[in-house]
This record gives sequence, C-alpha cells and structure tokens, in this order.
Amino acid sequence: MSTTAVRGAADSSAAAPAGSLPFHSAATKRIESFGVVGAGLMASQLVLLVAEKLRVPVVISDISANRVADAIKGIRERLSRQEARGRLASGEAAEISALIRGSTNPAEFSACDAAIEAVFEDLRVKRTVFRQLEESVAPDALLLTNTSSLSVESMARGLAHPERVLGFHFFNPVAVLPLLELVRTPFASDDAVLAASVLAARLGKTAVQVADTPGFVVNRILTRIFSEILAEIDRGSDPDAVDRALEPWGLPMTPLNLIGYIGPSVQRHICDTLHRAYPNRFRRSSSLDAVVKAGLPGFFDENGEVRPVARVLPSEPHGTNLEHVRRRVREGLAEEVQLMLDEGVVATSADIDRCMTLGANFPPGGLSHLT
Repeated sequence: MSTTAVRGAADSSAAAPAGSLPFHSAATKRIESFGVVGAGLMASQLVLLVAEKLRVPVVISDISANRVADAIKGIRERLSRQEARGRLASGEAAEISALIRGSTNPAEFSACDAAIEAVFEDLRVKRTVFRQLEESVAPDALLLTNTSSLSVESMARGLAHPERVLGFHFFNPVAVLPLLELVRTPFASDDAVLAASVLAARLGKTAVQVADTPGFVVNRILTRIFSEILAEIDRGSDPDAVDRALEPWGLPMTPLNLIGYIGPSVQRHICDTLHRAYPNRFRRSSSLDAVVKAGLPGFFDENGEVRPVARVLPSEPHGTNLEHVRRRVREGLAEEVQLMLDEGVVATSADIDRCMTLGANFPPGGLSHLT
C-alpha cells in the first residue's frame, strides 16, 4: 500500500508568511541531537525510542524538575530490564542512558536538530511550547507535535518558521505499534516533510501522510466506534452486552476496555474535539461523562463488572439487539471512511486500512472486512 501524499497539499512557499525563510533541511541532514518537551508516559517512551534507535543525545524537558527526574528514572529502569532480558547487549543500557539528560530550561534545546512536544492536549499550552522552542532552536530544526487530535496548523500559525512544523503522531505503546501519522499543514514545506519521513524510517516507524483534520485517521475512526457504542449505552442498553457486540470482528479490545486503556478523560477530550468539528456524527456521552466526573479509570471495576455510575436506567426496559449494534457501527464506519476520502484526509481507503492495522492493531484488512 502506498503512503501517497495527501491530495491538495498547499505549496509551502505560498503559505509561508511574508519575511519567513524556507525550511532547508535536505533529507541527508543527520539528526545529531533531539529534544522532547513533556515528561509523561508518551514523552518518556519517545525519549527511549529516539535514544535507542538514533543513539544521539536526547534532552527531556518539563516545567517540573521532579517530573523530569521521575521520567529519567523510569526510562533507565526500563533500559535495565531490557538488558536483563537479553533485549540489549551487556553495557548497552548504560550507553543509552548516558545519552539522556533532563532540564526545565527551554534554552537547553539550542543544539537540537529536531524537537517534539508531548504535553497535555491543550492548544494554548502547545502553542506556548512551540513559541519557546522557536526561540531556542536553529531555523532549520524540525518542530514536531505528538498531538492526537488537535490542529497542527493552529500550533504553527504565528511562528516565524511554520513551514517546519509537522504532526508526528505515535501510538501507545510506542515501542510496539509501527504506525506514525505524519500530519502536513498548508504551511509545511516539501523539505520538512521529506526530513520527517526519513526520521520516521530511522525510528523504525511506517509513516502515513494524513491531512490536518480533527482526529486524523486512527482516533477519528476509533471515536466514531465509541460514539455509536456509547450512544447505545446512553439510551439504556446493557453496557456489557453492547460492549461484546463487536467480538465477532476480532478487534484487539472491546470498545469499553479500549477506553479504559486510553483513559476516559483523554478519550473524552478527543470526543469533544470531534464533536466540535462534526456535531451530527460525534455525540457527547452521558455515561462517559459520568465515568470521568467520578474520576474512575474505566467502565469496569477490578472484577470486570460495569460500574453502577456507567449504567443508564432506561425509562422503558428493553433488550439489546447485538446485530442492531453491529449494523449501527458498520454503517457509521462506512460513512466516516467515505467522508474522509471525500475530504482528502488520505489518498485511498487502503491508507485507512493500513493506519488501523498498524496503529490500532486491527486484524489484517483493517476496516475493509467490517464496512
């Protein structure tokens, strides 16, 4: 399957603001130093991936020195476990650990040839991060975001060099899932896209170019599934039964278990982003809101039972028709795939199948055998 460029990508020289310099980073330019902003789970995984695959210095930064210290400690512990299990040669854990250092000072990124932000999904926060990065890094350094659903163009807008800002969306766990959604904005230059594509390959990832639209591919498809499933639960259907309705499709997790893995509050944020963009297809869910409001880690308790707060009592009790649920989700996915193709999010339906297989661990064929 091809990783064909998104249709209609704008010419970067026309999109760049007056007075800006073009991004000149030939793909042959080697990344000699890398920066990661953020010290959470994804940021820590990115630091480990870059240090292990590129074997270059990596700086991890956060506003909290304690979070940085905890992140580095966790990274070194994971390296030690890998070496103990024979996944790294003797001495490699120490060699890789020595490449990683922490900081709370954005100026520490001055030597970085590329930097990625993996902070909280808040557009204002991310724009602040990019403004600080631009003051520190060289004009030809790549600026990347690991956002899962926010507008990359909005993050780049107003920068002196928006042509070098791209979405670089990894999937959790980073070491396992091979997909990378490479998000191109109207500002982005061909040189920046090429340099990012080469970087993705060096990191062992399969990059699929996607348009800068809410949720990109994987999260948009997953959230459409969640939207249909949660709508059934919100109308009073039994959550257990609804959750099991898609089992014949052989997906890696049931929808409610996957929401628990992603994190209810994270998924609600993605749901809200897509609801604002497409309110008629992506609905807000009272049951998901209840789980998030209660501060719960998911719909199920430690015994695998649906938590009472997640159950909606119907005004008139009714059974759950599993075939109806499957048909509802199937029709929703068919609609979403066609709309994504019409919008030019990707070039072909094969690209969507590829994203779902490599990024969400769907069975071979992706959505083709479901829609």
